[in-house]
Amino acid sequence: MELIQNAPDISAYLAADEAIDHDHPRVRATAAALAAEAPDAYAYAEAAFLFVRDAITHSADADDPRVTWRASDVLAQRTGICYAKAHALVALLRAEGIPAGLCYQKLDTVHGLIAVRLPGEGRWARQDPRGNKPGVDAQFRLDREQLAFPVRPKCNEVDYPVLFAEPHPAVLQCLREAADRSHLWQTLPTHL
Repeated sequence: MELIQNAPDISAYLAADEAIDHDHPRVRATAAALAAEAPDAYAYAEAAFLFVRDAITHSADADDPRVTWRASDVLAQRTGICYAKAHALVALLRAEGIPAGLCYQKLDTVHGLIAVRLPGEGRWARQDPRGNKPGVDAQFRLDREQLAFPVRPKCNEVDYPVLFAEPHPAVLQCLREAADRSHLWQTLPTHL
């Protein structure tokens, strides 16, 4: 899928903000530990993806009531929904100087994923760190997408083509305002 950057300058996809707080010591330490085992940017990006996908539970799958949204909190609590896990992965990538952004799909509700731009690739590659379970098999790939949920146009599902440098305001608002995951489930955006 061809993505359209909402910020024209690539530096926006390396910046820290309140949710993508890659300057936080916890994010920096996690990135450094992952980078120590990775010989290059590709290996690091894959390691960061696998860490977020596998070591941080999707709070719905784990029946965890906590709501996280800031990358450092996701890493500390080791839980989050798709948006929060995407924030964590983007922060880990940016911490090592790899441009990354946030993108979304419209399923029953809006689903969050990321896109990464590795050196020499010349294009953005979407990745879905949601977490695997029976029927969901997201993998880190650059040759083709292997997302958690391929969209079904006949069900009015769509891939939004915009690549955001910061979390979409509707996503951030629902995460910030949720008292717990059951409250969050009632306020998830159904479109952007």
